Amino acid sequence: MSRDSAAAMSVDEAARVCEGVVDAVGEAVITNRRFLETVLIGTLAKGHVLMEDVPGTGKTLTARSVAEALGLSFTRIQFTPDLLPTDVTGTNVYNEQERTFEFNEGPIFANVVLADEINRAPPKTQAALLEAMEEGQVTADGETRDLPDPFFVIATQNPVEQEGTFPLPEAQVDRFIVKTSMGYPDREGELTLLDRREERATQAPSVSRVLEAGSVTQLQAAVESVAVARKLRAYIVDVGRATREDDRIEVGVSPRGIQRFYEAARAEALLNGREYVVPDDVKAVAGPALAHRLVLTADAKVRGADKQTVVEDVLERVPVPTTR
Repeated sequence: MSRDSAAAMSVDEAARVCEGVVDAVGEAVITNRRFLETVLIGTLAKGHVLMEDVPGTGKTLTARSVAEALGLSFTRIQFTPDLLPTDVTGTNVYNEQERTFEFNEGPIFANVVLADEINRAPPKTQAALLEAMEEGQVTADGETRDLPDPFFVIATQNPVEQEGTFPLPEAQVDRFIVKTSMGYPDREGELTLLDRREERATQAPSVSRVLEAGSVTQLQAAVESVAVARKLRAYIVDVGRATREDDRIEVGVSPRGIQRFYEAARAEALLNGREYVVPDDVKAVAGPALAHRLVLTADAKVRGADKQTVVEDVLERVPVPTTR
């Protein structure tokens, strides 16, 4: 797809397509619509999504369904304590007939990669994703190879208090544009799961394709056309900087985090069918885009401080610019 065709989709059209994607995924995944929109923000803003939940809530189904609706290839990597970096990136294999080494691509070579239970693997293997997430490439046996475009990681992790997990390095956490959680469905939602299972022969529901392969770049180009007034850019910066001044926070939002915050706000505006960002867009994505980047002080941890609460307090303190 050429650069001109990638830029052809208007914001209104992109918003309608995104609504169709969320509708299609929602037919398969029982969860609240806002969760699915947050996951889609990662794709629109060319970022990655971290989901933290207990097993069995539908994280794998969500990732696969998003890939199917967007017309993208999908792979799943189950992270375990004995997983090696080459199990993720791939390695050279000797071909006896040709007497040459051939590169055997690892599961990272897909448009949508589900890094399932990423915090069950040791830090060295977790770090195998870092270059891929930041640069869209991997280096194996001294050779750098480009990953498919678009490339999007949905990583899941169990709550840190569960046994047998390794905390993600701060540098890797900072690569995720948003962090979100599905939570348990309500009673009606769980009953719907059983009703759906009763009506079909297979356990996994199918998802309708909304986009053809390669069209995701058009959605991403539409986000680039969303305008952010300078006073809104200043507001985004002020909110990010205010996290560094909170006495509960040891490490606040980084400059990279503020840029990702900006990108998430533009994606939120597009989901709402607007060609420009308003303060409500910034507020809507502040929690998912900022909370996971914060490092609490030891005293705040002892007092049971919550990162989401810190973000909410910051939003209360920072003056909201007028839109006129």
